[in-house]
Amino acid sequence: MNVTIQRFGYPATLIHEWSHWVVLVRPAQPTLGSLVLAAKSDATAFGDLPPAAHAELAVITKSLEGALIQVVDYDRLNYLMLMMVDPHVHFHVIPRYEGERNLAGLVLRDAGWPGVPVLAGARELTEVETSALVAALKAALR
Repeated sequence: MNVTIQRFGYPATLIHEWSHWVVLVRPAQPTLGSLVLAAKSDATAFGDLPPAAHAELAVITKSLEGALIQVVDYDRLNYLMLMMVDPHVHFHVIPRYEGERNLAGLVLRDAGWPGVPVLAGARELTEVETSALVAALKAALR
């Protein structure tokens, strides 16, 4: 796995792996259920990914959106491709909602709702919280 994937806590944060992508729980949660969808390649530009990686996104986004609606019951879903600190191709997948959401005692409010997501001050997960969120999302992804 590339350095970007490792920086987001792989393998402890891994929810699922496809041929070209992995989806990870984002260690710092601006909203409950925030994920990282990362390309497994060493590409640092979205356009440099092979056509099969782009095609696979159609399957992945449908699966992720279904799992996140079950676990988080989001109102909107933001896919942010920032790549300023971590250079390999990846998206931050941020569920958006009014109010707060709760999972296994972890309660998070969407501080930016209904505007842009607020990433600063995101809640760093404990190992126990990470495990609970990974387990819930794995179960929902099936």
